[in-house]
Amino acid sequence: MGSTSRTLEITVLSCEDLRIDRRLVKKNTYVMVRTDPLNYRTTKMDTEGGAYPSWNQKLTIDMPLHERFITLEVHCKTASGDRTIGTSRMPTTDFMGGYLPENYLNFLSYRLRDAKGERNGIVNVSVKVKVPEYYLSSNNNKKVVPENNSFSMTSKPVPAIPIGSGKNFGIVIGAAELSFSKSGLFAKETRY
Repeated sequence: MGSTSRTLEITVLSCEDLRIDRRLVKKNTYVMVRTDPLNYRTTKMDTEGGAYPSWNQKLTIDMPLHERFITLEVHCKTASGDRTIGTSRMPTTDFMGGYLPENYLNFLSYRLRDAKGERNGIVNVSVKVKVPEYYLSSNNNKKVVPENNSFSMTSKPVPAIPIGSGKNFGIVIGAAELSFSKSGLFAKETRY
């Protein structure tokens, strides 16, 4: 049951030292998290934090697997309209792949750059890649199982192989047997 995207939980925590035209921002800032031009989420507006706003707001967004960066844009509403204070690109390798397991909570900080490329503050976020789930259905009982559970080495479903007396059926994967029965999902170690 492979997927072409992953769901991210990005918590926009805060920003530091935000400026417009070299003057500290006074109020009305928000952050836009963007995976592509048509897929984005925004935080609520911080009206009191000034140059050091705080949101601590969780945003859930789908990210295509081929995406290499998430864009973080900090905006400010002013009397003359909406202004972009700074932008940063967050590499997906900072929170996916390598030795980091899925569902691991990463705390990250990125330097913001204004339209001229000048440094303009810092944005602090936390990111967690949610583990995809699929449903097992037997006798009208649906069970939610993480796609990358500890018994599976693949994200695609594996055909069941009958094992034992026929009341149960299971899947042999390495040294573990994942079995489904009327009583539910269970695993037992298999010795060869």
